[in-house]
Amino acid sequence: MEQEQNREQPQEQAKAVQTFEELGLNEKLLASVKYAGFKQPSPVQALAIPHILAGKDVIGQAHTGTGKTAAFALPTIQNMKGNVGVEVLVITPTRELANQVSDEIYSLGRSSNIRTVTVYGGRSYGQQIGLIKRGAQVVVATPGRLLDMLKGNKLGEFSPSTVILDEADEMLDMGFLDDINDILSYLPTDRQTLLFSATMPPPIRALTEKYLFKPETVSVTKNEVTNIDIEQQYYVIDENERDHALTRLIDSLDIIKSIVFCRTKKEVDRLSTILVAQGYAAKGLHGDLEQDQRDEVLKGFRGQNIEILIATDVAARGLNVRNISHVFNYHIPFDPQSYVHRIGRTGRAGDKGVAITLVTPLEFKELQRIRKSVGTAIAHRFIPSKNEIKSQKLATLIEDITAQSITDEACGIYTTLSEQNDPDQLACRLISYLQSNQIVKGPENIGLSAEDITRLLEKQNRNYSNNRNGRSNSHHRRRNGGNRGGYNNNRR
Repeated sequence: MEQEQNREQPQEQAKAVQTFEELGLNEKLLASVKYAGFKQPSPVQALAIPHILAGKDVIGQAHTGTGKTAAFALPTIQNMKGNVGVEVLVITPTRELANQVSDEIYSLGRSSNIRTVTVYGGRSYGQQIGLIKRGAQVVVATPGRLLDMLKGNKLGEFSPSTVILDEADEMLDMGFLDDINDILSYLPTDRQTLLFSATMPPPIRALTEKYLFKPETVSVTKNEVTNIDIEQQYYVIDENERDHALTRLIDSLDIIKSIVFCRTKKEVDRLSTILVAQGYAAKGLHGDLEQDQRDEVLKGFRGQNIEILIATDVAARGLNVRNISHVFNYHIPFDPQSYVHRIGRTGRAGDKGVAITLVTPLEFKELQRIRKSVGTAIAHRFIPSKNEIKSQKLATLIEDITAQSITDEACGIYTTLSEQNDPDQLACRLISYLQSNQIVKGPENIGLSAEDITRLLEKQNRNYSNNRNGRSNSHHRRRNGGNRGGYNNNRR
C-alpha cells in the first residue's frame, strides 16, 4: 500500500509543473529547450529532472516516446563540472539508439558547448578512441564495444561521474546483462547512476538494487504502460491472407510513415520485395545488413524516400523516428513486453498513433493474454472490402478535384481537347483516366466475417467456462475425498 501511495504522489507533483523554468534549469538549457520546440515538461521530465539535478540516483520507468532522453540529458548537462575527461557515460542497447541519444544530447547541449562521441561496433577503434581522448565530455556506447575498450585498457583514465543505462530491459532481452555488470565493475563507485526502462523485470530490479544508491523511483501506473496516445486495433484473418490484409490496410489508412514488424529476417526480405514490386516506398531492416546499409535505410526512413519500414524486433529496438503514424504487427509478438516495445514506435512526443495487429483464430488466445498483461484496450476492426476502398478513393478523388487550382497549361490542354470532344464526354474521360490509377488489389473481402468472429468469441467463452468448471469440480472432489488419498485417510 505504501508503495502505491509513493507511486501516485510524484505523478500528482508532475501535473503541477507547467514550465521548464519551474524545474530549475539554467538559461542556456532553457534556450536549448525552446529551440528544440518543447512546450511543457512531459511527466517523466517533470518527475526526473529535479531528482537528477539534486545528484540522486534515479530509476525511471516510462514507455518510449515520453521524452526520456531529455529527462536525463538536460539535468546531466547542467550538473557537468567542465572537468578534463569524460563526465557522462550513456549505455544503450543498439547502434541506432546510441546515435539518436548522442544527437539529442549534442542538440540540447549545443549552447553549453557539450562534446559527444558515439561508440559502437562496426567502426574504427582508433577513430572512436581518438575522439574520446581529444576532449569528449559525453560518451554514448553500446555494451559490447565499450566492454572491449575497458578490458583492453584502451580508454586510460575513464571515470565518468554520471552513468546512464537507457532502455535497460531491451539490453536484458538482447543478452547484455552480463556485459553491463562487467562494465559497471570497471567504473568508479562514487558516481550518480540513472536507469531508464519501459518495464521492470526481476533481473533489472536486481541490477538497481546492486548498483544504485538510495534511488528515487519515477514510475508509471500499469494503465500507462502503453501510451494513451496510441489507438490499438486488431484484425482477425486467415493465415494465407496476411499480405493482402497488410496492403489493403495500407491503402485504406492515412499513413505518414509506418513500421511493419516481422519475426524473421527472411520474412522481412520477402515482404519488402513484395511491397516494392507493388509500388510502395518500402525498405527492409534486419541484423544481416552491414552498418552502412542500416544507416542508409534509416536515413531514407527519417527523410522522404522511405514511407514503410519492414523490420525485425532486434533491428528496430530503440528506434526513434518522428512522424511514425502506424505500427503493424505482421505476426503477433511472442510476449507482452515485445508488444509494448513495438507499438511504442508510434504515438511519440504527444503525437497520435495507431498500432495494428494481424491475428489468426489460432493466435487469438495469445492476443487475449497480451491484452490482459498490458492492461489496455485493443479494439477489433474489420478490414475494408474492395468496394469500400473504391468508394473511399472516389470520395478522396472528388475532394482533390474540387480543391485543385486551375493552371494556364491545363486551360490550354482543355481547349485543345474540347475541339475534338463533347465537354461532358471530355470530363468523363479525364475522370476515368484518374480512376485508372487507383486500382484496388486483392480479393473482395479479407478476414473473418462478423459471424465468424462471434462464433470465435463464443467458443473462447465456452472453453473458459469449461476450464473453470473443471477446476471447480476437481476441487470439489478433493474436498470430499474423491480420490485414493481421501479413501485411505477415511480408512485410517
